[in-house]
Amino acid sequence: MTILYDEGQQAIATESRRVLEARVDKDALLPLLERVGEYHRPFWDTAKEQGWTGLALPEANGGLGLGLAELGLIAHQAGRSISGAPFLTSSFGAAKAIELFGSDAQKLRWLPGLASGEIIGAVAFAAGPDALPPCPDVTFTDDRLDGIARGVSAGLAANIAIVYANGPGMRVLALVELAGTQRSAVPSFDNSRLIADIGFSGASAETLAAGDAARDAALHILALQAVVTAHEQTGGAEVLMEIARDYALTRKAFGQPIGAFQSVKHRIAELYGLVELARANCIHAAAREGAADFVTAAAAARLSATEAYDTAARDCIQIHGGIGVTWEIGLHLHMRRARSLAIEQGSSLFWEDVLVDQLAGEAA
Repeated sequence: MTILYDEGQQAIATESRRVLEARVDKDALLPLLERVGEYHRPFWDTAKEQGWTGLALPEANGGLGLGLAELGLIAHQAGRSISGAPFLTSSFGAAKAIELFGSDAQKLRWLPGLASGEIIGAVAFAAGPDALPPCPDVTFTDDRLDGIARGVSAGLAANIAIVYANGPGMRVLALVELAGTQRSAVPSFDNSRLIADIGFSGASAETLAAGDAARDAALHILALQAVVTAHEQTGGAEVLMEIARDYALTRKAFGQPIGAFQSVKHRIAELYGLVELARANCIHAAAREGAADFVTAAAAARLSATEAYDTAARDCIQIHGGIGVTWEIGLHLHMRRARSLAIEQGSSLFWEDVLVDQLAGEAA
């Protein structure tokens, strides 16, 4: 695959953009900032209706049998529209963990529901700032989980979770049903992410992977999610670049559009470069799924997309001046989302370390 989309993929991008622009707007998203435990249900209903929830899952398990590139296109458009729910990424991560490492019985039980969107999945790997801790906070003993998984995106609404836990003398990747667990909402500046602390007290769980294979499996799932998130970040950066460009062409100062000033035009040109680098890295990473260098490509996509979205959110607001920080214009929705996505699936520091480790291993 090249870094260009084929005709079918372009059609997916065009149609998903048309649908999301018609059904998602800032007036529906702004109230969610002040409500803990709520998400934008029309977005998730649209995802289920359009089949996006099963886009990258096998047809045998109720999916559409497409790939990470196609799901990335949907995530890109979701980033442009500031999707009001995190499930597209979290359910995909949970589903891929079951597809790649689960038993036939686990696949039969969970994948059709995840593919249809009727079941929501979450991924609980992190402990504090570490996206993949050497000693997880949750323990796994005799097929039971104990402890607290903190800061889990989608945790308030998820039906199942994939948990990275501390087993007897080894790490374990476990599948757990969340009915009956204690969930505490974590209020944030982006409440539609439904972040929760999930408490386990002897919760029944099933093993997906154990030992060294558990960490490799968890890193692979994180990389898959990171590529989806990178597409979402790139979509957000792209639309902010366009908003900044359009405003700079119409807003006048000293008798001319502010886009005529070098300090503004150069900033927008730099945003264009960051967006295109991030886009190319995202397409490359999606195309490398299953290859030996997939994690390396995912780390590069994640890092470039984070830089693009963070920079675009900051610069777009600055180009707008005072109006850029008002509630009504809604640019803060992108700023909030840029900061939220920058830490989901691991921070830039985590992915920098992953990238260095992968490159050092390839060079050895």
